[in-house]
Amino acid sequence: MKLEDVKKVVIAGAGTMGLAAAQIMAEYGYDTVLWNHREPTLEKAKERILLNQNNLVEAGKKTQAEIEATLGRITYTTDMECFRDADLVNESIVENMEVKHDFWKKVSDIARPDCLLTTDTSGMSITKIAEAVSNPERFAGMHWLNPPHLVPVIEIIKGDLTSDETAELVYAVSEKVNKVPVICRKDVPGFITNRMQFAMMRECFHIVNEGIATAEDVDKTMKYGFGFRWAFIGPFQTSDFGGVDTFYRIASYLLKELSTMQEPPQMMKELFESGAMGVKAGKGWYDYSNGRDVMMTKYRDECFVKHADMLLEMDKKYGFR
Repeated sequence: MKLEDVKKVVIAGAGTMGLAAAQIMAEYGYDTVLWNHREPTLEKAKERILLNQNNLVEAGKKTQAEIEATLGRITYTTDMECFRDADLVNESIVENMEVKHDFWKKVSDIARPDCLLTTDTSGMSITKIAEAVSNPERFAGMHWLNPPHLVPVIEIIKGDLTSDETAELVYAVSEKVNKVPVICRKDVPGFITNRMQFAMMRECFHIVNEGIATAEDVDKTMKYGFGFRWAFIGPFQTSDFGGVDTFYRIASYLLKELSTMQEPPQMMKELFESGAMGVKAGKGWYDYSNGRDVMMTKYRDECFVKHADMLLEMDKKYGFR
């Protein structure tokens, strides 16, 4: 299959990641089906997609006519027959190996032999999931970062049996929907993004746990310091600008001081066990009650839209894309 052959996309799973992926595919002209095994979840997804699209209108990113065209390309179903004539399937169901195996055993038999099959797992083994897939050379990871309709990067993960042609086609599809694809060439836990993210978060937890700084000040340091800088030059480029010699000397004395914890920290465990799951629960590290969940989501989304526009515009100006 070639890029121009991909016309119908089925997104499996109508949760946060799946519904966002569906609207992106529809936005860029794909005939998109959002499948879920429960009808109520599909109804909630319709509402969320409409809200996301309206937020883009308010941010000046889209016109009303454009969102109507996008919405018109999305259909919703609980019928697995939708996979039969799909050109690409992107699965975003629960992170449970048994459930994924059951799903892929059914779908890979229903779908055409040349259908491109992808999973949006955050870190589960692509090779292990592929054990339930017929013709596993056509199967790869396609990990969207949350919120998928705003964050540009997509991780493409090769399993042990993923063909180069499959990885290249998923890469091309990602570029067509205006994303910035990266390839994880080894099927390691956490892939690229979560390995980097949790290495950073481990030290953040340690800093707060040791009383070195508050969670609020750690977030400010990231937001106005590293996040600000790393948005435009990554860690290796930062080292180049700061001087490899300087970073080498810092590494020689600092690395041995950093946290090496192997289990989730106690403060995170306490939040988890109390049900304080973050924005979706109205409370996590911060309080999101009394409408702050909606306000903070709008703040995040508007910032992400402006940030992504500027970053991609500058990349094009200087020939990086």
